[in-house]
Amino acid sequence: MLQDEKIRTIIKRTIVLSLFIVGILLIVMENGKFYALGMFFGTSISVLSFILMAFSIKRSVQMDPKRAYGYSVKNYFIRYFIYAVVLTIAALADYLSFVTTALGLFIIKFVILSSAIYDTIKRKVRKN
Repeated sequence: MLQDEKIRTIIKRTIVLSLFIVGILLIVMENGKFYALGMFFGTSISVLSFILMAFSIKRSVQMDPKRAYGYSVKNYFIRYFIYAVVLTIAALADYLSFVTTALGLFIIKFVILSSAIYDTIKRKVRKN
């Protein structure tokens, strides 16, 4: 599954963007480690959840439709349970920022959307 070039590209871009944001947080913020750890925690869980989603999609495509539906719904709830646990840990832990953890959970979505927007703009520029 990780041999898929699109998945690897999205993960690489996510890690690069996250490291860039962590670097800015460490330089700009007074207590940068607090924010950087939250960002690292959220991003790592987001990437792992993305990989889990890729595996579950690949597996569900090979199943019959009724079984695939139940399998997909089960994996959907597992991923959201993981998000709930991560956000609870971030809220309770003194060494993690809740806000940057939540931002880290959304960073892979931001990378996918920005890549799609960039590709659309690039195609329109090539047409003209």
